[in-house]
Amino acid sequence: MSETPNLNYINELAAGDLGIKTKLINIMKNEFPEERAEFAIYMQSSEYNKASEQVHKLKHKINILGLQKGYVLAKNFENDLKNENTSLNDRFRKLLNTIENYLNTL
Repeated sequence: MSETPNLNYINELAAGDLGIKTKLINIMKNEFPEERAEFAIYMQSSEYNKASEQVHKLKHKINILGLQKGYVLAKNFENDLKNENTSLNDRFRKLLNTIENYLNTL
């Protein structure tokens, strides 16, 4: 992915309120690792419908971080998993790594 996560949408939502911005960032930092871990568990156990549900949750965080191509990837992967197609798994995991690294810098 050639995209870089950003806080543009969070800044827009916060409208200059540092408290709101901090709260939104903390929500992302707390929920993302949990959802990612659940996704990994479901993929490892070949529970693709449950994995698809986790991708759905992660997809919204991807969008919030301004990753438009990543959002499309997540949307396609979510649908593919419902048909037990895991061909996008490596690309999706790379995206998750990018997000995790970014969130760790905040």
